[in-house]
Amino acid sequence: MSRPLRADARANHDRLLEVAAAAFAREGTDASLKAIAREAGVGIGTLYRRFPTREHLVEAVYRSEVARLCAAAPDLLETMPPVEALTAWMERFVDFMATKRAMIGALRADDDRLHIRELLRTAIATLLDAGAGRPGVDPDDVLLALGGITLIAGEERERELATRLIGLLLRGVADQ
Repeated sequence: MSRPLRADARANHDRLLEVAAAAFAREGTDASLKAIAREAGVGIGTLYRRFPTREHLVEAVYRSEVARLCAAAPDLLETMPPVEALTAWMERFVDFMATKRAMIGALRADDDRLHIRELLRTAIATLLDAGAGRPGVDPDDVLLALGGITLIAGEERERELATRLIGLLLRGVADQ
């Protein structure tokens, strides 16, 4: 079992993840690790101590971004009515998938993907259970539909198309 990180080490870790996420979104997963370390204000040795390989960094960034997306569900419910919160979360999901598509392939094992799918499903269930969907709407169905939207919109490179398709999905989910 590993010890918790010191505050400065935790700050370096978090900064590396944040900078790497931005670099991967801009340049893909082949972004320069030296440039990531420099922009994060740490040495390359610090990066490699935390993330021994590029794959480890990519996986950590992806997991961090998934966690951030999933944590947004209850936060949105605190400031918006349920249907608006679900809409905002779906829009974030589409944006997330558009910028993180290259990282998905870095996840090594099927159980990792299943775990991430379960986190996303739980976030959707939180929104639906708060009243964003009519009774009986299955969070897995919503997640699959969102996945389809991201594929279609990604191929077309049209954010506007994704928004229109989310609107159609919401009409079925929320019965509006």
